[in-house]
Amino acid sequence: MNDDRVLATYWIETPWPLQRAVEAMAGEQSCGTFIRVPGETEELRARFGARIERITEQETVDEPSLPGSRPPRGEGRPRYRRAEVVLSFPLENMGPSLPNLQATVAGNLFELSQFSGLRLLDLELPRAFAAAYPGPQFGVEGTRKLAGVHGRPLIGTIVKPSVGLTPEETAALVRRLAEAGLDFIKDDELMSNPPHSPLERRVSAVMRVVHDHAQRTGKKVMVAFNITDEIDEMRRHHDFVLASGGTCVMASLNSIGLPALAQLRRNSALPIHGHRNGWGMIARCPALGISFPAMQKLWRLAGADHLHTNGLRNKFFEPDDSVVASARACLTPQFGDRRVMPVLSSGQWAGQAPDTYRRLESLDLMYLCGGGILAHAGGPAAGVASIRQAWEAALQGRSLEQAASIHSELRQAIETYSNV
Repeated sequence: MNDDRVLATYWIETPWPLQRAVEAMAGEQSCGTFIRVPGETEELRARFGARIERITEQETVDEPSLPGSRPPRGEGRPRYRRAEVVLSFPLENMGPSLPNLQATVAGNLFELSQFSGLRLLDLELPRAFAAAYPGPQFGVEGTRKLAGVHGRPLIGTIVKPSVGLTPEETAALVRRLAEAGLDFIKDDELMSNPPHSPLERRVSAVMRVVHDHAQRTGKKVMVAFNITDEIDEMRRHHDFVLASGGTCVMASLNSIGLPALAQLRRNSALPIHGHRNGWGMIARCPALGISFPAMQKLWRLAGADHLHTNGLRNKFFEPDDSVVASARACLTPQFGDRRVMPVLSSGQWAGQAPDTYRRLESLDLMYLCGGGILAHAGGPAAGVASIRQAWEAALQGRSLEQAASIHSELRQAIETYSNV
């Protein structure tokens, strides 16, 4: 780790000679522009200019991945060179500031006409960022302690329908889900503080159910209330959840941005469940955007305790290898042991549990199932039981079929979901 420079790793595609293209990239994101200007002395460039640390050439292709690139003048039919590039930026260019770091490593460079593809793959940050940002307050261990769940994943679900339920209808559903044995319930990302279900009314109704269930059973279900809003409103919503006895709040990270997340963290006494809705806009194109291993480092520093990563065989675009890499990134310590809880969701049911455990080699995760619980033929309680049975089988090295031979709930789950 370099304590005075930020290292950023990129994948690039360009019709230009690699060295010239990367020089343009480094100049654009530090002290240069398309032509030398007065005041741009060699001393200034040496101190504040981005530095090319490494260029690793890859294959060359005939067609560009993205439109809009322009080859050097006078060149005939261009060919497109691909490479992995590491640039370093002086810390004093931006200071330990996450929004200005993002402007540096993921700013105008995506628009440069020298490139037909450009993606930020990873970041290595100086310790000054750890001093400036507190990072996750609860993370894996704090979340487990609050939820009272150890030795297995937290099993949870999402309130559905996404929108339309009144506070009272939401509370009735939470009661049913709590009685089914869930550890964790979250609002949908589309449900925050709408007129038909104001957040304070919803929190009050739901927490009456949570407290009643805890008094009867000794288990207090963790509910992540979606407080996504303007900064001052988020702080007010957080305070209301805390005063009501809630144990988690949720925010849509791409909607609020890094500064708002950091401000929420500085004023929070609860775990922050970070939802990455909108992620496909940033990451779906393999030739553009930001990889999750890079972006999660910024969200962690800003204060998220849980981060969504999709799940295996999900209903979205993301392949399994990417999901596993994302979840492992969350569990990799950052500046000590600032691990965050990966949240595996999207089309999950009992069937993915064994492969999830085999590939991730960890139980430190949230396993969220919507239809995988609510659509179970035996009802939500049977859905929850089937997921626990699948995880127990994974831990014991038994196949799903072996476990299903002795557990009717798991057998029903396989019959219900295997062909969906």
